[in-house]
Amino acid sequence: MLVRFWGTRGSLPVAQKFGAIQGKIARALVAAGGRTFADEAEAAAFAAANLDFAIYGAYGGATSCVEIEGGDGSFIICDMGSGLREFGLDSFRRAAEGHPKVYHFFLSHLHWDHIMGFPFFGPAFDPTATIVVHSGHPDAEAGLRRQQEEISFPVPFEWLKARFEFIVHKPNEAFEAAGLTVTLTGQHHSHESFGYRFESGGKAVIYSTDSEHKVDNMESEAAFETFFKDANLVICDTMYSLGDTVSLKQDWGHSSNIVAVDLCHAAGSKRLALFHHEPTYTDEDIQRMHGETIRYEELVRAGRPALEVICAYDGLEVTV
Repeated sequence: MLVRFWGTRGSLPVAQKFGAIQGKIARALVAAGGRTFADEAEAAAFAAANLDFAIYGAYGGATSCVEIEGGDGSFIICDMGSGLREFGLDSFRRAAEGHPKVYHFFLSHLHWDHIMGFPFFGPAFDPTATIVVHSGHPDAEAGLRRQQEEISFPVPFEWLKARFEFIVHKPNEAFEAAGLTVTLTGQHHSHESFGYRFESGGKAVIYSTDSEHKVDNMESEAAFETFFKDANLVICDTMYSLGDTVSLKQDWGHSSNIVAVDLCHAAGSKRLALFHHEPTYTDEDIQRMHGETIRYEELVRAGRPALEVICAYDGLEVTV
């Protein structure tokens, strides 16, 4: 399986401010130390080899949207955040090259940052496309239709031309979809959210965002250890620091990088992707959290196999 990240921020989309871009350029020039480069490719190679990712790259600003390539060849997409627009444009290119125009969506929940990209999803206007929406929420269709009512958006849902199917699944009951075995589980979040486990060919990918893990509910945490068990990749909500989750932002429905590492260790997961980044965090803040998470994993590993910790960004591709 191949996992592509089209949107990795939480709560709302963000854009790089002028000062942030100016600072990146200035730091890059200082690091170059007067070097000259024959072309952009040579300069890019220098940047990748010598600069922190927070300087030469960016974690992005689109909200949650993750693609999983595998299964029967259909498009497989987790959530419909603002990153969905870019995915839709790219899917047009692939469809023109012969990719089936069948889209399987798996919704964690219906909060705006996870569905706001759908009104701008070009394939929804294609009468030859099929869109299957999987969810644990019986009101998923109502949620998508409501955000396109005239008071909120100028294009009503009825104008969409694709063939739609909405399927509601029960938690913890495996089902087959798009050539994958899929299981969803309930998560602690307002109006509840659902995490997904995708399995194919002995490999497993977990998509678990907008999930608050509570230290006073160990029965629930044990269930998540089982859900994450032996996963090759866990995409996990790590929006806040541990201090925030147990103090200022308790019951806000999100989790921390520390809890994610602990769960993955207990489950024997192989790789953790930090995800659903706090929108107020700069690239430097996110990079710092990534580094701290790597160090924490090393400190608490205690003889377990190493857990690889990566930090998701818009445009990242991970082979599983």
